[in-house]
Amino acid sequence: MAFGAVLRELRGAQKTAKGVSLYSRHINRPAGRVIAAAAYRIGLTPNQVTLVSAAFSFSAVAALAFTPPSWPLALTVYLGLAVGFAFDSADGQLARLRKESSPAGEWLDHVVDCAKITALHAAVLISFYRFFDLPGPGWLLLPLAFQFAAVVTFFGGLLTDKLKPKKGTTALPAAPSRIRAVALLPVDYGVFCAVFLLLGSERLFLVAYAALFAVHALFLAAFTTKWFRELAAIRPA
Repeated sequence: MAFGAVLRELRGAQKTAKGVSLYSRHINRPAGRVIAAAAYRIGLTPNQVTLVSAAFSFSAVAALAFTPPSWPLALTVYLGLAVGFAFDSADGQLARLRKESSPAGEWLDHVVDCAKITALHAAVLISFYRFFDLPGPGWLLLPLAFQFAAVVTFFGGLLTDKLKPKKGTTALPAAPSRIRAVALLPVDYGVFCAVFLLLGSERLFLVAYAALFAVHALFLAAFTTKWFRELAAIRPA
């Protein structure tokens, strides 16, 4: 199948855009679609694409942990994380195109995602301790708190999706809300990756990282309340 034909087929096999931020909808998913088409053409499997995603992401994490902050490092870390995120979108698209979706592939994808989130904030903590002139030792708690909020949000959303009963309707899904897509931008992983472009300035990075943590903490409270209410409203069969 020609590259253009693969792209067209991938466009028709996209997941719903409901609950997806503008970044993921208009940047990351299209980038992942191009990668998925190229991977299909050269014969890569979805699991191999997942491992490529992990390689980019964890290379960026290692660079963050072991290299003093600078503007070149900022660009390196951002590109590694952003490219890894695009490959993360590509593996699922490739699996749907090849009709090879499997529990093992989904497990690998989620484990890599969870490991990536955990390792990234751990790398920030290491960088803070080794290289930053922090205003006080209490700032070392910030990456731990951010890690907690990010992991609980990730796990809570994943578990809620698994526990909610699947709808058997064939009706067309409602159009995604643009307001919601904009509101979700601060907690989109792709937007979080952009914060690392500020690594050349310790002050700017600290302010931006702390601000995003505050937003993630607020969203965690809102999401967990919403998810619990939705699950509590489900009546046993």
